[in-house]
Order: sequence, then structure tokens, then C-alpha cells
Amino acid sequence: MIKLEQYRDTWLAEKMDEVIGFYPREFYPLDNFSSFKVEWNGYLYASVEEAYQAASFMGSDEELVEKVKNSHSADEAQRIAYANRDKQRKDWNDVKVGIMEELLRLKIEQNPYVKKKLLQTKDYLIVEDSPKDSFWGWGPNRDGFNQLGKLWMKLRDELKNQK
Repeated sequence: MIKLEQYRDTWLAEKMDEVIGFYPREFYPLDNFSSFKVEWNGYLYASVEEAYQAASFMGSDEELVEKVKNSHSADEAQRIAYANRDKQRKDWNDVKVGIMEELLRLKIEQNPYVKKKLLQTKDYLIVEDSPKDSFWGWGPNRDGFNQLGKLWMKLRDELKNQK
């Protein structure tokens, strides 16, 4: 059993036999905001979050792509993207999960520590324990889609099957 020192609330502490939460805790390397660089399309991003937010404008607003690239943090990149959602590429909802998967693969390939932490999750359920995001995480009521957790588990299974 993996023992984590912090929990968003006591509910998660009681479920530790079933859940690996990775918002800002031991498995923070799995978070898109964690500072693990990712080289993608010839540019070195400071985090997956910055690459993902830049991708949302590729082909629709290159000025915003550059603004995201020049942001000072993942949080700033996200704020830029949220403030300009109306300028996102038209196919964004159709391609965003595939782009995220590609970015996570690169994060694993380019950062051995991330791969190590991912494999340490064994066969546990991986959850993006965000109280805000019900698409990538499981949201405030823990009934969201958890798309990010699902991608991590898919990639973990692929890594385990390669051995």
C-alpha cells in the first residue's frame, strides 16, 4: 500500500487502498502543472499544461500560441487560454484528448522520473483529484470523467506490457 502524507479531505485518506490521487501530493509529477519539460513540435515547453494550452490555438491564432509559449508558468498559460476560448481552433474538442495523450507520452519518454512515478502506481485507480475540473479530473462531487487519469492508466498499462 502506498502511504501519502496529504489529502484533500479525509474521504481520500479512507480510500487509499483503491485510489492514487495526484493533485499536489506524492504523485504530483503526473499533474500537467508539474515542472517537467516537454519538447513538442520543435519547442521546449516548461510543462505539459503550457504545451496543451498552446495547442488549443495552433492553426487558429498564432499570436496566442506565442503568448502561451512566452508565459511564465502553467497557471499563466491556462489563464491566457481560458480568457481566449473563443479563439481556440475549431476542432479543439475533437482533438484535445489525442493531443493530451501525445503530450503525456512525451513527458514519460523525456522524463524518467515521471515514468518511475507512473509505474509506482501499480494497478491502482489513477485520478486527477481536481475539485474544479470534471472533464480531466473527477470534479467536486467525484463523478467527473477523469480523462487525465484514464490516459495515465492506459499509458501505464502499455509500459507494463512492454516489459
